[in-house]
Amino acid sequence: MAANDDFLSWVKSTLYQAELALHNGDSAPRRAIWSRNDPVSILGAWRNAFGQDEVNEVFAFLERSFSDCISYAFELQSYDVSGDMAYTAGLERTSVSVNGEPGSYVLRVTQVYRREDGEWRVVHRHADTVAE
Repeated sequence: MAANDDFLSWVKSTLYQAELALHNGDSAPRRAIWSRNDPVSILGAWRNAFGQDEVNEVFAFLERSFSDCISYAFELQSYDVSGDMAYTAGLERTSVSVNGEPGSYVLRVTQVYRREDGEWRVVHRHADTVAE
């Protein structure tokens, strides 16, 4: 259970803070928690990416697009840890300006993680919009 508790603590702190920073126009914390080892991928609500170069392009795009986050909440619905792999599934509820226009949306998000050199790293993200 300690592995699950440590992972969950990381999700609620480091991962959460990285996503909050991204929604305020700073992708550096998100970049810091993503794997630098391929394969990495994003099947995103806006854009898809495969490999380091494309993933970095998506982060730069999002950094330019997001600002003035009013609220960001991640509702974890499911997670598990198996050795050096883990996953999360949940809902992201966000109120943020996108290209200067304020708005709110909900995403269904599944992410896959790999432990590298003792640290959790994101290796895959899938997100799609939830119709309210």
